[in-house]
Amino acid sequence: MAGENGPPHVSRQGAAEEVSALVIGAGPAGLMAAETLGAAGLPAVIAEAKPSPARKFLMAGKSGLNLTRVQPAAAFLSAYAEAAPRLRPMLEAFGPDQVCAWAEGLGQPVFTGSTGRVFPRAMKASPLLRAWLQRLDGYGATLRTRWRWTGWEGDAVMFDTPAGPQQVRAGVTVLALGGASWARLGSDGAWARVLDAEAVPRAPFAPANVGLRVDWSAPMARQFGQPVKGVALRAGGGPWQRGEFVISARGLEGGGIYALSRLLREGAALTADLLPDWSADKVAARLSRPRGKASLSNHLRKALGLEPARLALLMEFGRPLPEGAALAALVKALPLRHAGPRPIDEAISTAGGLCWEAVDAGLMLKGRPGTFVAGEMLDWEAPTGGYLLTGCLATGRWAGQAAADRLQAAWARR
Repeated sequence: MAGENGPPHVSRQGAAEEVSALVIGAGPAGLMAAETLGAAGLPAVIAEAKPSPARKFLMAGKSGLNLTRVQPAAAFLSAYAEAAPRLRPMLEAFGPDQVCAWAEGLGQPVFTGSTGRVFPRAMKASPLLRAWLQRLDGYGATLRTRWRWTGWEGDAVMFDTPAGPQQVRAGVTVLALGGASWARLGSDGAWARVLDAEAVPRAPFAPANVGLRVDWSAPMARQFGQPVKGVALRAGGGPWQRGEFVISARGLEGGGIYALSRLLREGAALTADLLPDWSADKVAARLSRPRGKASLSNHLRKALGLEPARLALLMEFGRPLPEGAALAALVKALPLRHAGPRPIDEAISTAGGLCWEAVDAGLMLKGRPGTFVAGEMLDWEAPTGGYLLTGCLATGRWAGQAAADRLQAAWARR
């Protein structure tokens, strides 16, 4: 990719550098905005605060990069809750089918798992990112690392850089600075102070797709790191949802918990059905079998087929264990007591961000024409499972296209 001096579309006039298109943030939303600008013939300067791009994207790929999810359009859209009407045109323009085609166009074949989740066959994010950066290089994009955005001075965009403060004037700018989680990877939410100072309406940040804090008793230590499978979870009075999670030293983590994180964050109780394929009557009948000299834990293990992780949860959260039908009911609806979500910096993503009222239909800031916003900076949240990444790509593409259209229209009027 082009280096610090920049490609021919960059000129220097006085104290500020003049560029056609500027993208701030080199995560999925920012890179997609830069790709869309490049495809329109507008090579972008990409400014990234960290020493390398897409660090959170790479981290997400360590356990298998879940690109998107194949399911009926209405079901997919519903994952975005109240933000769905705003995101709908963006997801219709660049939804699961387009994400799959995009990845394969970068030489990364994909496959769809049994739950509809889509992964690159390589599973990792690094091959996809390398191909993506090569495509951007072909479009003439310039990546500048260790360039931290600090705000505006008039119409100039300000940065702290290894060479000292820098000013850039851009025909169009796309902000794609992420949310407020995983600060060490670049999403620290520091941008909020700049936009707050400009009175841009914003919803407070809150952790999303996050684990729960639990103060375990000493015997639970032997279960740390153990997955819990074959259960159903429910937040408050909501529907039961199948999902796996992990018992960790810090609490409960994993997809089954993350899918309910919004309701749990808002105070809903968490309940587990340890045997979702069994009726309460079947559980009660199994428990009524003679126990003999077996300990209670061994009786539960043998009668119900509970492996150590599920059995440990029952013993931890159910003590003192009742008997008979009450014990069967507890197995079917075990309260998982917790102390709330883990800290926001441990969350996979965040809720909150710029209110939709702050941007127009093209994601341009109403108070700063020519500046667009994409990705987690906007006030939307989605569960893991492909929804989060697809939303970032879709909003990045939408903002990049709107920015390109604005700049080309301005040129046409000259």
